[in-house]
Amino acid sequence: MIELIPETYVAPLDLVAIFGRVAPLRVDLGCGDGSFLRELAQRYPGQNFLGMERLVGRVAKACHKAAAPENVRVVNVESSYAVRYLLPEASVETFYLLFPDPWPKRRHRRRRIVRADFLDAIHRALTDDGFFRIATDQLDYFEQICGIARNHSGFAIVDVNASPARTDLPLTKFERRFRELGAPIYRLALRKISPVR
Repeated sequence: MIELIPETYVAPLDLVAIFGRVAPLRVDLGCGDGSFLRELAQRYPGQNFLGMERLVGRVAKACHKAAAPENVRVVNVESSYAVRYLLPEASVETFYLLFPDPWPKRRHRRRRIVRADFLDAIHRALTDDGFFRIATDQLDYFEQICGIARNHSGFAIVDVNASPARTDLPLTKFERRFRELGAPIYRLALRKISPVR
């Protein structure tokens, strides 16, 4: 993986210049140590992968993993800012938001990343029929996300489930930990269906 340092943080990224090719883009919001992103990129070498991570130490760890695929870039930036300002309109095929900070205390819940305005920004950045895939171990956060998604005119909920097992995506560090504990994992997949009115 290569750390991406944008020339500016106030204009959309030039994705063709960054990756050196035109290919479908998948974005991991809060990519952590990069293990999920790396494995997914190895499975799909014909696609581009961009990791967003706000913690400098995690970015460094993600970028120093052995056998880093060439189709991955990681940028040190807060995810909601990147979605709103750095990703060009209709540029992302799939977003992943896996085990975001749940801010479990009631007084901190306003800090949760998934809100209506965040879904608006995700919608703008997604290609037609693009996907937003979310996973959390926090039932109340999951229910909150489902409620926000149901009230958003630009998305259809295409998959909702709670299960410790999953086979279609690589495991994140957090998912491995939750599976070992037998904890339920709540998943939601949204598909962009129309312009936001």
